[in-house]
Amino acid sequence: MQPTSKPHNPNFSSGPCAKRPGYDVSALTLDTLGRSHRSAVGKKALGLACSETARILGLPEGYRVAVVPGSDTGAIEMAMWSMLGARGVDVLEWESFSAGWVTDIVKQLKLPLVNVLKADYGDITDFAPVNFDNDVVFVWNGTTSGVKVPDGDWIPAHRAGLTICDATSAVFAMEMPWDKLDVVTYSWQKVLGGEGGHGMLILSPRAVERIEAYNPAWPLPKVFRMKSGGKLIEGLFKGETINTPSMLCVADYLDALKWAESIGGVQGTIARSEANLKVIEDFVEANDWISFLSKSKATRSNTSVCLTVKASEDQVKKMAKLLEAESVAYDIGAYKDAPAGLRIWCGATVEQSDLQALMPWLAWAYGQVTQSVSA
Repeated sequence: MQPTSKPHNPNFSSGPCAKRPGYDVSALTLDTLGRSHRSAVGKKALGLACSETARILGLPEGYRVAVVPGSDTGAIEMAMWSMLGARGVDVLEWESFSAGWVTDIVKQLKLPLVNVLKADYGDITDFAPVNFDNDVVFVWNGTTSGVKVPDGDWIPAHRAGLTICDATSAVFAMEMPWDKLDVVTYSWQKVLGGEGGHGMLILSPRAVERIEAYNPAWPLPKVFRMKSGGKLIEGLFKGETINTPSMLCVADYLDALKWAESIGGVQGTIARSEANLKVIEDFVEANDWISFLSKSKATRSNTSVCLTVKASEDQVKKMAKLLEAESVAYDIGAYKDAPAGLRIWCGATVEQSDLQALMPWLAWAYGQVTQSVSA
């Protein structure tokens, strides 16, 4: 039977993600619109985006936060092009975006001493061989595979190289061992449901030391430059952005930060995301035709939840189209490079009740595409 109750918000895309509950664009503080980002009011808003991020995340003393161009991609590229090459590199690959960082390191930067540790979709690389005398580049959460790093126990407190972590679908949804992470990048449009185009770059004091002491052999585009005269450009970490940001997006991000704090800060956003995952876990346990792509519960993502279905690739695509046509779930097909399946965002901005309403629709859609074949 076709369910009668639908999710109030059918937006389950893995990016841009659903806006926070109760979101109203007219409620944003918009005194920065039409003003220069270099004006006092512009600098204040951008400075707050940096300082409030650090405060709410509970970053260690001395960690710096900047708003940079190009979303998470721009932030991680900025870090790699500015810091890699000083020593060997271990790069971990187990899904599409981490594969992209391998390509950049091997084929674009063409670094000579690179060790690629690779795993297939659904698995995660073995951490035991990682050489921390090298710089280590990895994603915390594989957005296209639904596989996350379970913890930071594998990272030594004392290490010669830097840890450079793309954590775009993990920050604000997973526990991050900040003292073991030297560079962390993420984007606004993921867990907090912000707008696209802007990246966040978090640097430890060790990362700052690398930037100031090391000069890459290649030229750096302006949007990647973080130092002048051999010193870090401190203004960048106080809201003095490299290029012109969208002040509307900044206002939207500040609104999202306020919401996160209102529900208990990082612990509150993590709890919401984990509760959302539990809805899908219960459904999968009760239905043998659907499974998690992640092969281990310990590495199962609680944001980008990737699922496999006992059906053909064409049937799975038809399921997603049916659900969209019924205005039940938008944009839940697997990522283009990933195995065929469904990908349902379970970050903090998604309501648990919406996921509960969605689950019967998954069963209905599966029945529709499989019965049509058997008939």
